[in-house]
Amino acid sequence: MDGRPKAVGGDAAVADDSIARQASPPIVSFQERIADSKNPSAQITAGAIVASGSEGNGGDGNSIAASMGRSSRARVQTPIERLKHVLMTFSKFIGPGFMVSVAYIDPGNYSTDIAAGSSYRFKLLFVVLLSNLFAILLQSLAIQLGTVTGLDLASACRAYLPRWLNYFLYVLAEVAIIATDIAEVIGTAIALNLLIPKLPLVAGCALSILDVMAILIFYRPDGSMKGLRVFEFFVLLLVLGVVICFCIQLSLIKHTTTVGEVFKGYLPSSAIVQSDGLYQACGILGATVMPHSLYLGSGIVKPRLREYDQKHGLMPQEPVSAASSTIDESYDKILYIPSLAAIKHSLKYSITELALSLFTFALFVNSAILIVAGASLYGNPDALTADIFGIHRLLSSSISSGAGTIFALALLLSGISAGIVCTIAGQMVSEGALRWKVKPWLRRLITRSISITPSIIIAGAVGQKGLDTALNASQVVLSTVLPFVTFPLIYFTARTRYMMVQPGGARLHVESREDGQAIVSTGTDMSNGWVLIIISALVWLLIAVMNVANLVLLGLGNA
Repeated sequence: MDGRPKAVGGDAAVADDSIARQASPPIVSFQERIADSKNPSAQITAGAIVASGSEGNGGDGNSIAASMGRSSRARVQTPIERLKHVLMTFSKFIGPGFMVSVAYIDPGNYSTDIAAGSSYRFKLLFVVLLSNLFAILLQSLAIQLGTVTGLDLASACRAYLPRWLNYFLYVLAEVAIIATDIAEVIGTAIALNLLIPKLPLVAGCALSILDVMAILIFYRPDGSMKGLRVFEFFVLLLVLGVVICFCIQLSLIKHTTTVGEVFKGYLPSSAIVQSDGLYQACGILGATVMPHSLYLGSGIVKPRLREYDQKHGLMPQEPVSAASSTIDESYDKILYIPSLAAIKHSLKYSITELALSLFTFALFVNSAILIVAGASLYGNPDALTADIFGIHRLLSSSISSGAGTIFALALLLSGISAGIVCTIAGQMVSEGALRWKVKPWLRRLITRSISITPSIIIAGAVGQKGLDTALNASQVVLSTVLPFVTFPLIYFTARTRYMMVQPGGARLHVESREDGQAIVSTGTDMSNGWVLIIISALVWLLIAVMNVANLVLLGLGNA
C-alpha cells in the first residue's frame, strides 16, 4: 500500500526467506501477529500452524540451474512481451473489484443522486468524484489488511481488539448490513413493481430472497478458482447491465445540455457549503462509501493469494483434523495466512483492479444518475419531493416511456447484484466477529431473512410511501455507522504489530479453544507510512464531520 515494505531482522534473511521453500517443520502452536495485543482474551485462539515448504529438494542443483535459466530468459523479454505478461497476470485479478463496486451503485444511491441532480443540476458531481476517491482509498486499505494479515476486517477486530469493543463493532456492522440489505430489498421490490405493475410490493420483497439464495449456493471462496471466477463473471454481467442501461439513458437526454456544463460540475462549487447543498453532499457521501464493502473488500482477496501459493509450492498440506468454513461437513475454521511472495505479487494487482473498477464503472453510474436527473428534472418542483415511483413517472414523461423502463431495469439489476454482495459481506462479518458454528447456507439464510422481514412488514403496512421513507432512513443509518467501521481499518494498517509478515511460505492456523504459546519472530513490515496515515486520518475526519452535519441537518428538518 505504501510502496516499500520495511525489512526487520536482516535484509538478507528476508530476501532469502521470502522465496525459500523449506522442508516442512513439525506443527507448532500459534498466536503470531496478535502476540502483542494488549487483551489476550480478544485474540484468536490457536490450534496449530503447518509451515509450508517443498519436499526437501530446496537445495537441488538442477532446480537452481533451472531457476537461473528461467531468470535469464525473463531478462531478455521485449517490452511488448513484458506488457503482455503484465496484462495476462492482471486479467486473472479481474473480478473482486467489480464485486466491491456493486456496493457503490446500489439502490440507495439512486435517491440521493437524483435529489442532488434535481436540486443543483450538475454542481454536486464534485462530491460524487470526491466520494469515489475516498472509496478507493478506504477499499485499498481493506485490500491491504486482508492481503497482508490473511484476515478480513471482522476477523481482525476479533483478533486484535478487546472483546467488548469487538462486540460493539460487530453490532454496528450488523446494523449497517441490515440497513444496506433493506435498501437492496426495497430497490428490488420497487423495480419489480415498476416493471410488473400487477406484482405487489410485498411479493417483490419476498422474491428478493430467492435470487440471492439460489446464487449464493454456488459461491465457494475456498473452492476451485474456476467456479469462483464464473460467479464473479455473473456479478460483472450485472454491473455491465447497469452501465448499459445508463448509457442508453444518457443518449435519450435532450441536446440542450452541453458536455462543458457536465464536466464543470466536477469542479468545487459554492453549492456544497449551502444548507441544502451540504445535506445533499452528506447524503451522496453516506450512500457512496458503504460500510459493508470494507468487510467484503478485505475478505475476497484471499482466493487469489491461495492460488499463488499453491501454484508456487508455498502452501502447506491441510490438516486432516479440520476443514474449511465453507465445507458443510465440519465447523472447524482454518485461517490461511499467505506467504510474503504471494502478498508482494497480489497486492499491486488487487489494488489496481479495484481502483479501475471504482473509478470507471462506479463513478460512471453514480455520475450518470445525477446527470440524467440534472438534465431532465432540474427546475421541476415535483422532482424535489418525488420518491422513486415519482422519479420513474417524471422520467417517462420528460424523456420518454422507454427511459422510465430502462431506469426500472437498472434499479432491478442494481438491487439484485447489491443484494448478493451484501449477503456475502454479512456472512463474513458473522463468521469473523463471532465464529458462528453453523453451516454456511444457514448463515446466509439467517442474515438475509433478518433484513427482509422489516421490508415485508413496511411494504404490507404502509406501501409505497413507507418503502421510500425506509430507503432514505437506511442511508442515514449507514452514514452514522461509517466512521466507526473505518477507524479500526485505518488503525490496523498503520501499526507494525499487525502488518508484520513472516518470511517463508504460507501457514494454516486451525482455530480451537486452547491458547497456544506465542511465537515472536522477525519479518517484513508492510504497515503504511506517515504520509498515507495522515491522508487516511484526514479522510476519516472529513467523513465523520460530514456525517455529523448530516444528522444535525436531518434533525433541523432539512431532509
